[in-house]
Amino acid sequence: MFRSFFPVPKIFFGSAVVWMLLTTLLYQLAGDPVRSVISIDRFLAPAICAPAEVPADQATVADDALPAPTAGAATTNPNAPASTESAAPTAAATTAVANCVVEDTNFLNGGRIWEYWYIFLSTVVFCAFWYFYKRNEWYWWSVVGSAALYLATYSQVQLSAFINDWQGNFFDVLQRALGEPGSVSPAEFYPYVVTLFAVLLPNIIFLVLLAFFNSHYVFRWRKAMTSYYMQSWQAVRSTEGAAQRVQEDTMRFASIVEDLGTSFLDSLLTLVVFLPILWGLSTHITELPFFGAIPGSLVWIALVVAAFGTALLWIVGIRLPGLNFENQKVEAALRKELVYGEDDPERASPASFRELFANVQKNYYRLYFHYTYFNLARYAYLQVAGYVPLLTLSPSILAGTITLGIYQQVQQAFGQVASSFQFFARAWTTIVELQSIYLRLHRFEAFIPRDQEPIKESLSGAASV
Repeated sequence: MFRSFFPVPKIFFGSAVVWMLLTTLLYQLAGDPVRSVISIDRFLAPAICAPAEVPADQATVADDALPAPTAGAATTNPNAPASTESAAPTAAATTAVANCVVEDTNFLNGGRIWEYWYIFLSTVVFCAFWYFYKRNEWYWWSVVGSAALYLATYSQVQLSAFINDWQGNFFDVLQRALGEPGSVSPAEFYPYVVTLFAVLLPNIIFLVLLAFFNSHYVFRWRKAMTSYYMQSWQAVRSTEGAAQRVQEDTMRFASIVEDLGTSFLDSLLTLVVFLPILWGLSTHITELPFFGAIPGSLVWIALVVAAFGTALLWIVGIRLPGLNFENQKVEAALRKELVYGEDDPERASPASFRELFANVQKNYYRLYFHYTYFNLARYAYLQVAGYVPLLTLSPSILAGTITLGIYQQVQQAFGQVASSFQFFARAWTTIVELQSIYLRLHRFEAFIPRDQEPIKESLSGAASV
């Protein structure tokens, strides 16, 4: 299932996790020195001004950022001429004033450019390592293609973080506009709308191209698995459901694993990006119902709610993988008999068909029963969990300690973090289906010699086709 497509799967996936941890630690512990050497943001984005270097046209914005005078300092007449020392700024200071801004609020500001550039270079280094270490025939799709999916997933998480920040500022302006008619000018309001459309509209094209790439990625994986199995077709052709394993289960397995894998990666990256945001927003929460004030309260609430839902659905759905596996067995038996009946008039007689279909019916009725109480638990949990942020913020809303912008930010960030924590709860039915497919393919692969190497690309067509 994996070795037909990925080079040495255990080492490949293990090295990916280790490399992500190492690069994350390097970014956190030595990011500034590394940034000064390899970053390109200094060429693409303006620098952030020091308080003494604020341009005159931005001085009002920067006044709040200036340090207060120390106690006991002599007061001076603001209209008096400056001293000789302060009146003659250095050439370096003049240059800085001309090329810096108080705050860069662009979507691609200096900090974001550096972060994206670092992630991109780290991914390129990982791909280059596997190109020289254990490159296989499917390298460009299995290694480079997986890396591209990782970068695409990361970009969507960062887009969600930007929208979260945008919502906080926009809804504060909206609250002011609705509460005090005429207090917000069009020049202050419309830039928020233009910024949002400028970010989201290009993302539509990106998502279309990503869906196209995903389809080809899944089919290449299916092609690798099919080629691998067909090498040993003579040895496995007589096993139960061999045709279904090669023709159907390879596609379903590749599709589900790709979908679950990117969803799981999205959940991990979302936690990395949004947990600090949610922890910071927790400072605006005065107290929790029944518990009072708790540091990082929103993070703990999201964790508890997700852990409860995951445990609940795992308990109520524990029998579903086995039932799905049995369901595929009875379906395969019925399909096999019908296929034989196409060529042999003695097969697929009414009596044998009724018996086989009765087994299918019995298994489906049993599945419907077990899915009924599972869906009851799943829908009840997901519906209630959606209103947890509102209940959590109730004391702060009643106390009037948060603005509409903060409420929107909390709602968005809490939803992102809670959804990530709830990955297994939300994807449980898909995981159940994947487990049944995995069991079938694992049993099918037991008939393939363990020392068989993946089929060479020259025998199955160019990988780039």
